Amino acid sequence: MAEGLTVLFMPESAYGPTNQCIGLGKVLLDRGHRVVFASERSWAGKLEPFGFVEALVDLAEPDPAASGDAAGQFWIDFINDTAPEFRKPTIDQLESFVQPTYQALIDGARFVQPQLERIIADQRPDVIALDNVITFPALVTSRAAYVRIVSCNPLEIRGPGIAPVFSGYPAADRSGWAEFLDRFDRTHGAMWSTFDEWVQQQGAPPLPARDFVHTSADANLYVYPEELDYVTDRPLDATWHRMDSSVRETDEPWALPARFADRSGGRGVIYLSLGSLGGADIGLLQRLIDLLGGTQHHVIVSMGPRAKEIRLAGNMVGAEFLPQTSIIPQADLVITHGGNNTVTEAMHFGKPMIVLPLFWDQYDNAQRVHETGYGVRLSTYTFADQELLDAVQSLLSDDDVRRRAASAGAAIRARDGLRVGADVIEATGLKYRATRH
Repeated sequence: MAEGLTVLFMPESAYGPTNQCIGLGKVLLDRGHRVVFASERSWAGKLEPFGFVEALVDLAEPDPAASGDAAGQFWIDFINDTAPEFRKPTIDQLESFVQPTYQALIDGARFVQPQLERIIADQRPDVIALDNVITFPALVTSRAAYVRIVSCNPLEIRGPGIAPVFSGYPAADRSGWAEFLDRFDRTHGAMWSTFDEWVQQQGAPPLPARDFVHTSADANLYVYPEELDYVTDRPLDATWHRMDSSVRETDEPWALPARFADRSGGRGVIYLSLGSLGGADIGLLQRLIDLLGGTQHHVIVSMGPRAKEIRLAGNMVGAEFLPQTSIIPQADLVITHGGNNTVTEAMHFGKPMIVLPLFWDQYDNAQRVHETGYGVRLSTYTFADQELLDAVQSLLSDDDVRRRAASAGAAIRARDGLRVGADVIEATGLKYRATRH
């Protein structure tokens, strides 16, 4: 192959998008390419060990009083302030949660614009991969090739035949779709117009209606397994490429405790993770732990940023951070908040799920898992104790569901989405390099 490309990733500053970009970046690095991460500064020191170049950015004025533990405290404070919003219907969250979240992201895009211009000038990437829900004009207007990555639920790629993103509405019932979209337009329209005007002032093309991010005319990627996908109802053009999964291969091994090997009498191994945000909701996580602690099953708990405050039962092990992709293959059931990373990883390894969504696209993932039969969606804050316990028992004992999930997992792994995505990024970068020389 010719001299390696320089590939610049800019993931949203959250574990899901960053981890999936790490997976793609490692494949490209192993192929001889140079990989740069324009990540938010809290990722300092976490990317270089993989062999990546850290070209870090600030999305707001740095707080000189912030300590090294500020990230964990930020999420604790965020959940304490925001958790009441997650109890509202999704249509009401549009105004109270989704719109303010978009506004905060927009403020970050404005602040970071000159930093990204300098990084692009310094690093001279051949191809830029953006995994975010908003656009960054500097990435779209550079001379490099541009690839959009959607690592949220692909309802984000809008179309008339699918439910509105963030709604969690069923595919088979369109009765609420128009009302939800109307509320979205009323709560987001002025903000979108102001952002679109600024984006164009930076030299970027207009934004698509209702969207806050540019689609590439050349190559776009999304992360979702075929078994859950919406393409029958919302066909995509040839620029779109599905990565059925994007499971990073950088997690360290994790050994199942010896006592967890006993699966006699219907015992199962359950992996419980509510993500970095859900794990900060100490009331919710502790309730789940207490319920599962009364069962015969073995439970592995991702304890999150408030790990020191959590009381595990005798049938459990856990830690603040766990190598999830090393643990899920050893579990029989995954209980999750419905983040796209965890959902696609559970599908990749063929594990049924119980999904307790909190916000954003987690409702869409929960609904899709439920309506396609790969798990059960429960009401996160109002489920009855027995409802959860019955779902656990049903999914652990239903041989048909388990066989179907295992079969889907084998097919997803065979499609090797991680390398599909790396191939698209690599080919796009090589094509653009050829046109420039």
